[in-house]
Amino acid sequence: MPAETIYPIFDAHLDLALNGVDWNRDLTQSVDTLRARERELGMAGQPGRCGATVSLPELKRAGIRTCVATLLARWEPEINHPFGWSTPHACYAMAHAHLAYYRGLEYSGHATIIHTRQDLESHLQSTDQENGRLGMILTMEGADPLLEPETVEEFYHQGLRAIGLAHYGTNRYAGGTNSFSGLSVDAIPLLARIEELGMTLDVTHLSDRAFWQVLDRFSGRIHASHQNSRRLASWQRQFSDEQYRAVLARDGVIGIALDIIMLQEGYARRHSPQMATLQAVVENIDIVCQLAGDARHVGIGSDLDGGYGNDQTPRDLERISDLQRLPAMLSARGYSDEDIRRIMQDNWLHFFSQVLPAEKDKKNKDTKNERLREGLDSRT
Repeated sequence: MPAETIYPIFDAHLDLALNGVDWNRDLTQSVDTLRARERELGMAGQPGRCGATVSLPELKRAGIRTCVATLLARWEPEINHPFGWSTPHACYAMAHAHLAYYRGLEYSGHATIIHTRQDLESHLQSTDQENGRLGMILTMEGADPLLEPETVEEFYHQGLRAIGLAHYGTNRYAGGTNSFSGLSVDAIPLLARIEELGMTLDVTHLSDRAFWQVLDRFSGRIHASHQNSRRLASWQRQFSDEQYRAVLARDGVIGIALDIIMLQEGYARRHSPQMATLQAVVENIDIVCQLAGDARHVGIGSDLDGGYGNDQTPRDLERISDLQRLPAMLSARGYSDEDIRRIMQDNWLHFFSQVLPAEKDKKNKDTKNERLREGLDSRT
């Protein structure tokens, strides 16, 4: 396999708007420029700062032409917190800010928001890829911005095609990471509407209890955008083999993340040395392949710069373009070139070519959520 081969990558989890809006980074600049700017601003020592791994030029260098980009606004009801928003209304507003950010990237020619199968096909065939125009499928990481279950329709009509119910802790819909809660009453109509709309449900971050309840109550497509194995990092954020098998049984795809807390046993943020390497990523990929019996259900969901930087990645990963080291490592593990291409991109492309609608939905202008957005709801 030639060393210069650049494999196209589909990254199923990138928090681009978190970086562009919440962290005020200019993602059109190089990673080196982002790091230098934050050092100039005195951010050295702050978690995630001065160690960016992702920018639009760096994604092009990494061979990432298509990704799933997040709307992330976590509800944190306590006033004194470093991350999140104190009210659902603020979460709703921030999700719209993230939407506006992606539209801004699209308007300026840096990205294309993919709504339909035809959009995906057009993007893959377009020379815009060669010029670095990033194709983005939008997801919501945690349903906190939904003021009520029906609010999902508003975001769907604006391009949302995937959604997870919870992030960290328990929100108004489900228990998430570090939680033992299950589904709330409001989750039931929300799941029904997600299924009706044909969206895929991201089961990443669900508590164990909520995970199994979702599988009992939701019959639509599911995936796990960034969900590593509990064999290698044995705390609740990861999936057990049984959970992996349940996703595989529903023809889902599982993305492997690069956050070292999901790769290294016993890792403690800002206290443990970075011992895990990219070999741990390969090991996670292999676990899914062995459970599935093939290489058709696993991909990349890097989660890089998801509130951290290269201070919390495998010690041999400096920036996202280092993902291009994975193919040689997989080849050394015995994977064929065809399987490597599936893992790096094609499995996610196949999945979303099935999930995305054939054409854009015709929006009903008289829906309850349209009136809510325009401030004309009958309750006001």
